[in-house]
Amino acid sequence: MPQIKALDGNWAVAEGVRLAGPKVVAAYPITPQTPIVERVADFIADGSLPGARYIAVESEHSALSAVVGAALVGTRVFTATAGAGLALMHEVVGVASGNRLPIVMAVANRALPSPWSLQVDHSDSMAERDMGWIQLYAENCQEALDLVLLGYRLAEEVRLPVMLCLDGFYVSHSTEVVSVPDAKEVAAFLPAYEPGPVCLDPDCPLTINQLTSAGTFTEIKYQHKQALDQALELLPYLGEEFGTHFGRPYAPIQAENCAGADVVLVSLGSSAGTARQVAKELREKGQQVGTLKVTSFRPFPKQAVQTALKDAKSVAVIDRSWGLGSEGPLSLEVKAALYTLPKRPLVTSYVAGLGGRDLSSDTLSKVVETTMELKSQGRSEFEPIWIDVKEGEVD
Repeated sequence: MPQIKALDGNWAVAEGVRLAGPKVVAAYPITPQTPIVERVADFIADGSLPGARYIAVESEHSALSAVVGAALVGTRVFTATAGAGLALMHEVVGVASGNRLPIVMAVANRALPSPWSLQVDHSDSMAERDMGWIQLYAENCQEALDLVLLGYRLAEEVRLPVMLCLDGFYVSHSTEVVSVPDAKEVAAFLPAYEPGPVCLDPDCPLTINQLTSAGTFTEIKYQHKQALDQALELLPYLGEEFGTHFGRPYAPIQAENCAGADVVLVSLGSSAGTARQVAKELREKGQQVGTLKVTSFRPFPKQAVQTALKDAKSVAVIDRSWGLGSEGPLSLEVKAALYTLPKRPLVTSYVAGLGGRDLSSDTLSKVVETTMELKSQGRSEFEPIWIDVKEGEVD
């Protein structure tokens, strides 16, 4: 039977890791993810994560390098990071995905410098969005736990790494009631780890990640692309299977009241709950407002997004990353998904919640109001709209 516990998001991730049973964990401390690996280290020390080894490394670059090595010899692994720590891993992020290693890494999202910030936005994970990892975004503490388990299952099915993103402080340090499955339930969903077809073995030496010629590089990357396509096809089925075992199904997106809506709020992460509440309150006042939460940003579920939004009148996409020189990454993906529709809803890009600024109900209500004004004029803004900017505050 599951246990009902009050856990913050970091502890929820750690519980998911304990239940998944990796044998190698390597990490370097960085706010706001440090409590994840501290708790995992406690599990290893007290025997709750039997047979596992914790490697204390000198940097985030080394942390990911260590779990890459462990994965290459055929074991389940875990690491975690945030912000500039993820940026320091950048080189190895490509090594992990290019070698098709089913690593799960938690990222407690934190703004990239400069200016320096301890607080959340999605600039860190969005900087790695095209590096070939699966990226899943948790809305709350329950999803933070569940997506660890779902992430391992998906990673090991398609042999690709998974980045589990949870908003720093808003999810990582917020305490909620969480249902923690027991080990037998988890074993029925997540089987014991089976090494992939290519592993390092002293009795059968081989070279991995060697210098590659132009004659094969494109084909290797095409196989990587096919694996991401497979992940997108597989995720809904695994999400339904997860629901059968644990009563909480998952899908690449969650759409509510989108058909015919005057405005649909599209979001990632913890702001999705606020968006649903705002939409509910506005519907009670007679406004037709829907919501779409994206859980799988990579691979991006274009067809599902197109189907959900095709009958909406206008769409407001809220990016918690800046997209300087263009517009927010989520907005670009949504516009691309809708591009082939003969009659497209108006799509407006909004930038908000940077560096930990609250994406409050007032902010999202302002997004709806602005979008309705644009809709009444029959247009959307080509340039992204930055919400809640305090004019004249910074010299």
